[in-house]
Amino acid sequence: MLTRPASASALRAMSLGLAFVAASVMLPYASAVAQLTGPAEVADGDTLNVAGLRVRLHGIDAPEYKQVCERDGVSWACGEESARQLRALVSRPVRCRTRGTDDYGRMLGVCEVNGIELNRAMVANGWALAFREYSQDYVADEVRAKAARLGIWASTFQLPQDFRHANEARAEAVARPAPQGRASPRASVPAPMGHCAIKGNRNRRGQWIYHLPGMPYYEATRAEEIFCTEPEAQAAGYRRAIVK
Repeated sequence: MLTRPASASALRAMSLGLAFVAASVMLPYASAVAQLTGPAEVADGDTLNVAGLRVRLHGIDAPEYKQVCERDGVSWACGEESARQLRALVSRPVRCRTRGTDDYGRMLGVCEVNGIELNRAMVANGWALAFREYSQDYVADEVRAKAARLGIWASTFQLPQDFRHANEARAEAVARPAPQGRASPRASVPAPMGHCAIKGNRNRRGQWIYHLPGMPYYEATRAEEIFCTEPEAQAAGYRRAIVK
């Protein structure tokens, strides 16, 4: 039996109906991505696992879990303490408003518990820094915490991003094959902390040398490792750069 072709108005109505159905199906998913709610597990001072997803707290940067700071000449595990401080805040379910993802595929989020914003609380209490490279939201909180010497501000420490870069450079240097007849620097050099500023790298001749602040090529040197003292650099197999 022959049927009459649908009119243009009927086709438009069908298209609108399908679009509405598609939007209705996608809406719960979009809402779920825009907001996460559930119990949270703390990975470190700025990272949570919420509802099975990794969430990096947007706009802040806490010491890495294995990072140490120095207070009154004594090293202490400030990275572990930062994680403990965040853990104390997430005893109840967490609600996060997501802000996309970072370079590692983690969701970026502004999270709160019982009306307390975790991002701001961590910076305001001195257990994380404002991550200025990505946000200016918590700069004022950091300034106040630093003035009051709260949390890690009562110590000397390396910026978390510098700590990460130094460790990445250390891993690359250890993995890189050494020149014949010359052992590569040891991997057992203590992690840098405090105001460590001695740059170690391999020069064009394949020699492992270190540069002190103020030396002619210090600013132009790309650090493969960072050291706190000259004996530490020498123990790792480096020699002092020759200044002519």
